[in-house]
Amino acid sequence: MTAYDQHNRILRDLRISVTDRCNFRCRYCMPEEIFGKDYAFLPDEHMLSEQEIGRIAAIFVGMGTRKLRITGGEPLLRKDLVSIVERLAALDIEDLSLTTNGSLLARKAAALRAAGLHRITVSLDSLEDDMFLKMNGGRSRVQPVLKGIDAAADAGLQVKVNMVVQKGFNEEAVVPMVEYFRERGHILRMVEYMDVGNTNGWNRQHVVSKQELLDKIGAHWPLEPIAPNYEGEVATRYRFVDGKGEVGFISSVTEAFCSTCTRARLSAEGKLYTCLFATKGHDLRALLRSGQPDEEVARAVAGIWTNRHDQYSLERGSDLADRGQEGPRVEMSHIGG
Repeated sequence: MTAYDQHNRILRDLRISVTDRCNFRCRYCMPEEIFGKDYAFLPDEHMLSEQEIGRIAAIFVGMGTRKLRITGGEPLLRKDLVSIVERLAALDIEDLSLTTNGSLLARKAAALRAAGLHRITVSLDSLEDDMFLKMNGGRSRVQPVLKGIDAAADAGLQVKVNMVVQKGFNEEAVVPMVEYFRERGHILRMVEYMDVGNTNGWNRQHVVSKQELLDKIGAHWPLEPIAPNYEGEVATRYRFVDGKGEVGFISSVTEAFCSTCTRARLSAEGKLYTCLFATKGHDLRALLRSGQPDEEVARAVAGIWTNRHDQYSLERGSDLADRGQEGPRVEMSHIGG
């Protein structure tokens, strides 16, 4: 039951949020003044169980999905995460990855690799403690994250590092970050600051474009473009001319990639979202818990994807961007990046 949407985009990737909680309060994702001590996170009974996550993932794989990414919130806060990884790793997929802030990774990396995880992406926005603490709400210094990255690499996981770059905040951290990770053989990907959700105070003036970043990095180490690893890859790739690896750029604002988007997102309570900038999800948990067979769930998913027409980043700033954008957008912490 291969599904194509209204723009002929195939359903190939599923990002699975396993929790809406996080131990960081990053300014661009979960600012402290909104997600404070009184914020009402999902109760456990509303979140998908390990078994339900495995069942939905298997349904998607049966429909042609080949890549699964575990996300959050911070997925390492989920106590049964290793069991979830084992369950997903048993499916017929090409790639099983996880996104994390890395602060809890050092003690869990080996178990995750043994459970069948292939890759890990760590979010890190600076190597300077003062800046990093400012950006993550005072929740962690840099060293625990770097230890987590080292532990993941030692365990045999492929490691990538994502850096959200905000003008006026951390753009001066770009060159030190590039230098640090190219020396250690890890791919650093720079992410443009995006207007996700409703609480991150997005302003286009705080976006550092891909071209600005290329100029900044290229002044130190010349770069040349290289082909994507696969059709629909999120990051554009550049390698260092001196042969010391590569960097990537995720440019949702200045070079939108909606036309090749193959990703669906499943929230921790089982709602399916077809866009990171969506205002409405589709309740798959209700289908599971009402006793519907897998075939009916698959038909529902196919119908949702077949009717998909969103391409918000390509239409940002136009009248078309408002089409289907009624109500507040889902927060990135709820469905992962």
